Amino acid sequence: MAKPYELFYWLGIPGRGEFIRLALEDAGAPYVDVTRERPDGFAEMQKLMEESERPSFACPILRHGRTVLGQTPVILHWLGPRIGLAPEAEAMRLWLHQIQLTIADFAVEAHDTHHPISVAMYYEDQIEESKRRAKWFRESRLPQILGWFETVLERNPANAKRKSPVLAGRSVTYADISLYFLIDGLDFAFPRAMKQASRKVPLTRALVEAVAARPNIAAYLESDRRQEFGDGLFRRYPELDG
Repeated sequence: MAKPYELFYWLGIPGRGEFIRLALEDAGAPYVDVTRERPDGFAEMQKLMEESERPSFACPILRHGRTVLGQTPVILHWLGPRIGLAPEAEAMRLWLHQIQLTIADFAVEAHDTHHPISVAMYYEDQIEESKRRAKWFRESRLPQILGWFETVLERNPANAKRKSPVLAGRSVTYADISLYFLIDGLDFAFPRAMKQASRKVPLTRALVEAVAARPNIAAYLESDRRQEFGDGLFRRYPELDG
């Protein structure tokens, strides 16, 4: 039996750990959600961050044997080929990594709409700044970045022969699954803005629907393993949605 991957992430929120969790679920790869499944999981994660020879600054962290990795794009760049969610050609893997880094950047921008000054402050202490940041995000960055993903899908020649589009290569990759989660989070946080923006990105919407319908993803979304959005990366504050 294959040795399970060990995923370390904060309790109670899907957060950045969900990008990795969804890839593992889609691939049917064995994994342990350490802080949720082990009584001492949180202490184990803290020890890993504080005492490791090559400590990760923050979670998520993935461990498999002697390999210990932090940073979501790095984890997925390493993990993708091992679970069948990355192309074989190195050039395509690097392109996929570039896409994943863009997804990570945009997720940070979404987070910073509700914490534009400091993550050490409560949202309630930076509401006015959050409103200004969110207005700029909705009006400028949201259509700009969604438009970029749409362009990537339009320019992938493999999509001419596929029923549903993919970002890179001919098959679904971890980046497609990550884009699904990014859009799902944005739909939660900015339902009004996303409804309007989605009219101009039909391929992106088609990708999201196709990923959600994949058997292992669909089963996961209906299971108790899936955590609901809350006070994490994506948050719903109606006043930030215009």
